[in-house]
Amino acid sequence: MIDLHCHILPQLDDGPDTLIESLMMAEEAAAQGISRILCTPHHNIGKYWNPKNKVIMAVAEFQKILDENKILITLYEGQEVRISGNLYDQVQKNQLLFIDEGNKYLLIEFPTETIPVYTKKLFMNLINHGIRPIIVHPERNEYFANHLDQLADLTEIGALSQMTAPSYLGNFGSQVKLNAQKMIELGLIQLIGSDGHSINQRKVRLAEVYSELAKDYSPDFVEELKNNAETIFDGGDIKRKVHLKGTEPLK
Repeated sequence: MIDLHCHILPQLDDGPDTLIESLMMAEEAAAQGISRILCTPHHNIGKYWNPKNKVIMAVAEFQKILDENKILITLYEGQEVRISGNLYDQVQKNQLLFIDEGNKYLLIEFPTETIPVYTKKLFMNLINHGIRPIIVHPERNEYFANHLDQLADLTEIGALSQMTAPSYLGNFGSQVKLNAQKMIELGLIQLIGSDGHSINQRKVRLAEVYSELAKDYSPDFVEELKNNAETIFDGGDIKRKVHLKGTEPLK
């Protein structure tokens, strides 16, 4: 499996505080069948500032340690970028890390309660220049949860959404899980990431969430999510459609 959202690098953000904890996270990930991890420290948000070169160096250093410890995981550089008015300027200046080698997909995080008024304009600008924004954990955003039509509108213009495992597994409470279920049933979720932060409350639980989704929905749905992750990592295109009950399929 590939995990397209993980805070496994030590001492960069609200992820692990120590190298030992990062190694333990990697061991847990490998044990559940994850062989590739996109390292996505928070960037452009308050106290967390993890520019491109810093992340590249951190990934190289931790990869060396994984190899020395014979942990069979390959790491890749990425960022969880907080949305901002100058995000496209940062892209033009080659300051951000994409999640694919083709520089097509960006993980974009929103504030917890709102979305900026410029969101659709920014996304259209990115999409018109061949860049696909991936909205990270929209189920945890209060505005999206209460205005599913707005999330659907962004999906229609080409944005994608990535639900994170802790949301579906109950780490953030029953309401966030309900939000996630509604978004899944409306075809608004195309990807799953572990959003692993530690070995305690927010562990890497990608295999577990896939198992739960297979039971609650179908194995075919889970396979599609896994295939989407592989396709996006390779820079390919995925279909946006309703997998389950809900509105008419998105073309």
